[in-house]
Amino acid sequence: MKSVHIVPHMHWDREWYFSTEESRILLVNNMAEILDMLESNPEYPHYVLDGQTAVLEDYFAVCPEERERVEKLVKAGKLIIGPWYTQTDEMVVGGESIVRNLLYGTKDSQELGEPMRIGYLPDSFGQSGQMPQILKGFDIDRAIFWRGISERHGTDKTEFYWQGNDGSKVLTQLFPLGYAIGKYLPEEATALKQRMDKYFAVLDKGATGDELIIPNGHDQMPIQKNIFTIIEKLETLYPERKFFLSRYENVFDMLEKQTDLPVVKGEFIDGKYSRVHRSIFSTRMDIKAANTRIENKITAILEPLASIAYSLGHTYHHGLIEGIWKEIMKNHAHDSIGCCCSDKVHFEIMSRFINAEERLDRLIEFYQRKITESTPDVEDTDKLVVFNLLPYKRTEVVTTKIITKRAGFSLIDTNQTPIEYTILADEVIDPGLIDRQIVHYGNYEPFIQYTIQFEQTLPAMGYETVYIHTETPKETQTDQVEATNFIENEQFILRANTNGTISLTSKQGGVDYDQILSLEDVADDGDEYDFSPLENDVALYSKDSVVATVETTKSEYAETMEISYTWKLPKSLVERKESGQTNTLSVKLTVAVSKQTKRIHLSIQIGNTCEDHRVRLLIPTGIASAFSIADNQFGTVKRPVVDETLATWTEEEWDERPDSIYPFLTTVSLTNEKRSVSVLTNSSREYEVVGDTYDCLAITLFRSIGVLGKENLLRRPGRPSGIKMATPDSQLLKELELDLSLSFSDETIDKANPYKVAKEYLTPVISYNQMGYHAMKLNPSNVVAPVNYSLFSQENPQLIVSTVKKAENSADILARFYNPTEKAESLSVNQKATPSLVHYQLNEKRTAETSNEIGKNEVKTIKIN
Repeated sequence: MKSVHIVPHMHWDREWYFSTEESRILLVNNMAEILDMLESNPEYPHYVLDGQTAVLEDYFAVCPEERERVEKLVKAGKLIIGPWYTQTDEMVVGGESIVRNLLYGTKDSQELGEPMRIGYLPDSFGQSGQMPQILKGFDIDRAIFWRGISERHGTDKTEFYWQGNDGSKVLTQLFPLGYAIGKYLPEEATALKQRMDKYFAVLDKGATGDELIIPNGHDQMPIQKNIFTIIEKLETLYPERKFFLSRYENVFDMLEKQTDLPVVKGEFIDGKYSRVHRSIFSTRMDIKAANTRIENKITAILEPLASIAYSLGHTYHHGLIEGIWKEIMKNHAHDSIGCCCSDKVHFEIMSRFINAEERLDRLIEFYQRKITESTPDVEDTDKLVVFNLLPYKRTEVVTTKIITKRAGFSLIDTNQTPIEYTILADEVIDPGLIDRQIVHYGNYEPFIQYTIQFEQTLPAMGYETVYIHTETPKETQTDQVEATNFIENEQFILRANTNGTISLTSKQGGVDYDQILSLEDVADDGDEYDFSPLENDVALYSKDSVVATVETTKSEYAETMEISYTWKLPKSLVERKESGQTNTLSVKLTVAVSKQTKRIHLSIQIGNTCEDHRVRLLIPTGIASAFSIADNQFGTVKRPVVDETLATWTEEEWDERPDSIYPFLTTVSLTNEKRSVSVLTNSSREYEVVGDTYDCLAITLFRSIGVLGKENLLRRPGRPSGIKMATPDSQLLKELELDLSLSFSDETIDKANPYKVAKEYLTPVISYNQMGYHAMKLNPSNVVAPVNYSLFSQENPQLIVSTVKKAENSADILARFYNPTEKAESLSVNQKATPSLVHYQLNEKRTAETSNEIGKNEVKTIKIN
């Protein structure tokens, strides 16, 4: 006899086409009914609260008096909560964000009882191949998901072991028909049987045993109060089956007894049976870019900086840092970061990012100040403390600002050695902006802000103090603005072409690259979920029609080239069909190289006045490719440049066309046996490999679309995704800024290590100028810090540090590393105390592990003494 587990739940989108506040009102109503049912009816055993604790955070914010009731039900195992903080996306959200989502979701759950020990992902738009490893790092060895899998992964069954890219495995239950097949089950027998017959045909076919799941819930759905009547009807209609209210754990307990379950591997982004929206990675690029920037700033700057401060004796402010994480994780829910929402909701999402970044920037400044003010003062000098937040020494060109009243100054390191520097610019600053108390007492003498540049070798994961002495005024050496069309450093020569592209020559390998940085523009007849082409559309290329102006600036330490042009484009789909081009796209590309760097920095400013189109940046590499290599959470993934099912998707009736539009997090590369080319990002996380020989990386800069959901797209036939709602703000008729870098290497990818290059790009040297005045007063601390300091150093350069942070529940400082290479590597660090490593799980529990080997795509966390 088949057992049918009816699992009461609600899928809770905090926001979507409706706002968080509208959702909260429904939440208060629904929670009252859920609590009443669980307390009053012993026959109603369990209710699953969508696996996320942000729901309870929203509830307790307006109903704090209900916390005791909730806690009692959680401890009794009736109300099932966690393990997530929010229902995270897995494609464009970084590894540390997903780890913190589980960390804080588990923490919140344990304040009320215990979390559900299932990686519950009922609606994520695709599954990351690193998720099994992340779940195992929290002692979770079970998972549930819906979207992304098909038979080509190795099974047509709905119960299997999911093996991640590192080899970790979790027992998995697939929702083949989604999380809502049990929504609003009807009492009328004919209607009930008609629905269930369709479901059982699919569920029976996929099941490996006799246990079936009917999730009884839906988006914002209230509890189904007549569920016992429904069960009685089902028992009458299907006497050969047993129906009962249950929980997911009961199904897994039965599955674990099976010894012959199939194993499937890797990431799942197939849109055969459910839509995964492979091109959602570029919707609302203003929001996507903000997320990328803020995630990187937390993990590469704030947390290592706070750890250094803590190691010196300052306080590690867990509460402030958790608040920043939670603010952005509210935006990491699949609909929110997917940006398939109403304009009103996107305004809320961006507001959270603005709030989080302000908290982030101010806390970074605070820690820099606390450390700087703890270092010894020298009479009649100011200080500049320069921080390197990577665990190895770096020689970098430092561009920073010094504010002073000194007419002239010199820079002296702690060995009394002068540091040569260049003044790039100076600006008079009103003293009231420095400290209003100055002008309060009648002192109106202005300050001068100097932008300076110098080269310095900095200690690993630490800082160096530079003293600012009074000296004869030095002439401002403004960057030379030249009429030349080229810039260079020790690695490259870059020449601007009149059509807005650049040509590049590698000095060491002598390899030439041409027509780099052309833009591609195509019609976008899609919606917020998916790009979709306009039938018979012809792509437009900036290199074919623009005439660019070029301005180069050169200093002793760096050279910059600005390429500007205005590109005439169709203003709308209607005009595009008529071959009109009456609107414009203004473009400024700022290409910069410093003295020794192996990467080329690219800042892109775009002014968009056109609707319903997609713009991509093209990087032709000359590397004919069958696959690309991109990073994901704590590892890499190799993907084909053409999905093999592209030829059969229509006859196989896929829900969406499997175009090879993919996500990446920090870098994507093409490589051959001689060289490699990589794009590094601090903004867009979407790419495709294009070209006749698939040798060109296309990075999506933005999409303009004006509707949330739309039916019958070329790439996605059938019903609309979401709902049909106008979203004019998603046309992005405004200024956009994107930040990228390029790496052209004369080595294969294993030697070029673009992941390390990306980490260096995303971890800039930062500095703090202590100059005797500050608008915000602090009492002196009792901490005395050395003038130069290194917390620890990394000994194996192949590994990538993910972050350094203080443990949540102990005094330990933790460092997390991952291995993006093709072979196992040794994890070792040089630290002040014992060289033996102490290992921790992702949940920050200490383990007994003794092996310091770190395998391909594996992540490990160690204690820093």
